[in-house]
Amino acid sequence: MKRWRLAGVVVVTVFALATAGCSSKKKGSELEGQGGAGANAGISDQALGGGSLALAQQGRLGAGDTGPLHDIYFDYDSFDLDETSRQTLQENAAWLKDHSTVRVEVEGHCDDRGTVEYNLALGAKRAAAAKNYLVDLGVGRDRMTTISYGEELPICQEETEACWSRNRRAHFVPAGG
Repeated sequence: MKRWRLAGVVVVTVFALATAGCSSKKKGSELEGQGGAGANAGISDQALGGGSLALAQQGRLGAGDTGPLHDIYFDYDSFDLDETSRQTLQENAAWLKDHSTVRVEVEGHCDDRGTVEYNLALGAKRAAAAKNYLVDLGVGRDRMTTISYGEELPICQEETEACWSRNRRAHFVPAGG
């Protein structure tokens, strides 16, 4: 019973962080003033369940591992899908349609610029944008969950644009099937 109570406290804490004002170090940001993760994006559909963070902590997943599904990347301070991302998502959708029993967790990630709260919200919007596009391509919404890790699981830790661009991503973790 204590485990459920602790899980509830964690969910409430994450929700409070997500809905608190998302102040940003970035002036003029397109997300500034929207607060939290927005209407259609949450910090987690599974309230911190599993995903790459748990696998990485268990030593079972290296940074950037994608398996059959490929990451997509975002411009700085953006959750818009560019043509390359849409093409990658079309390939991911084809694989998911061919493997109809597989579920997928869509993770949103950011570089380390901006506040923790801001990056959690931006990561949630990135994951939601990827999930929504996959739904538009015919992948069942009920087969996917989203989670935002913000800046917490970087692939690269150098202070360069090349490194930061690798961290601004949506990562896909298949399960089952």
